[in-house]
Amino acid sequence: MNFLRLGSRLAVAILLVSASLSNVQAQVFKPIHRPVYTYYEEPVHPSVARPVKFGVRAGLNVADWSGEAAQTLLSTSNLTNAALAKDTKTGFHAGLYATIPLGKHFALEPGVLYSQKGITTMGTVPVQQGEALALRQGTATARMNYIDVPVLLKAYVVKGLYLYAGPQASYLMNGNVHVTSGGTDGSGYQQDINVKDQFRALDLGAAGGLGYQFDNGLGFSAGYDYGLSSLDKDGSSNSQNRVFKASANFSF
Repeated sequence: MNFLRLGSRLAVAILLVSASLSNVQAQVFKPIHRPVYTYYEEPVHPSVARPVKFGVRAGLNVADWSGEAAQTLLSTSNLTNAALAKDTKTGFHAGLYATIPLGKHFALEPGVLYSQKGITTMGTVPVQQGEALALRQGTATARMNYIDVPVLLKAYVVKGLYLYAGPQASYLMNGNVHVTSGGTDGSGYQQDINVKDQFRALDLGAAGGLGYQFDNGLGFSAGYDYGLSSLDKDGSSNSQNRVFKASANFSF
C-alpha cells in the first residue's frame, strides 16, 4: 500500500514538472514577427505602401556621335576644305527625378535633365585671313545642349543594386561649333558658328545602365544613352548621339 501511494505521488510530481517545462519552452521560443525587407532602400512592412520619392542627379558626360560624325559637323557648319578626325567631348548633366514604386522589385523613374553633348574634332580648319581662307591646324568642337526626358524602369537585383532601361526624348536647346586655331606667328583664331537650325529639335533614343542606392538616400549610377534619330535635319549624313553618363544622386 505504501508503495502504491509513493508511485502515485511520483507520477503527479512528474506531470507537474512536465507542464512547467512546457510553459517555459513556449515563452522562450515564442515566434518573433519581423517586418519584410524589400530591395528598395529601407525595411517596409507588408501593409505599408512605399512612398514616391523625389531626388536630384548630376554627373559627367562623355559624348560622341556615331556614323558619319565628321561629315555631319562639316556639312552643318560650312567648314569647307577642312580635314577632321573626331574625338569624344566631355560635359556634364544635372536635373531632377521621381521614383514611383511598382511592387516589391520594380520602380518607374521619370526625370528631366540638362545634358551637354557633341564631339571634338582635330585637324586642318579654314581660317579667315583678310579676304582669303587659309588652312591651319586646329579644333572644331560641336557644343550641343539638350534637355533629356527619360522614363526608366528600374529592377532591383539585390537590396540597393538595380538595373534600369527605358526610352528618352531629348530637346535641343542650343548648338554651336567652336573653331579654334593657333598660327605659327603666334596669332590665334576663334569662331563660333550657330548650327542649331541645322539639327533636329527632337532626338529620340534609349537609355540603360546600373546603379546602387544606399539607405541614407545617396546613390551612384553609370549608364549609356543611345540616340536613334539622325542628328541633321536633311539627313544628308547618318550620325546619332552616343553618351556615357556617370552620376551621383540623392533621394529625399
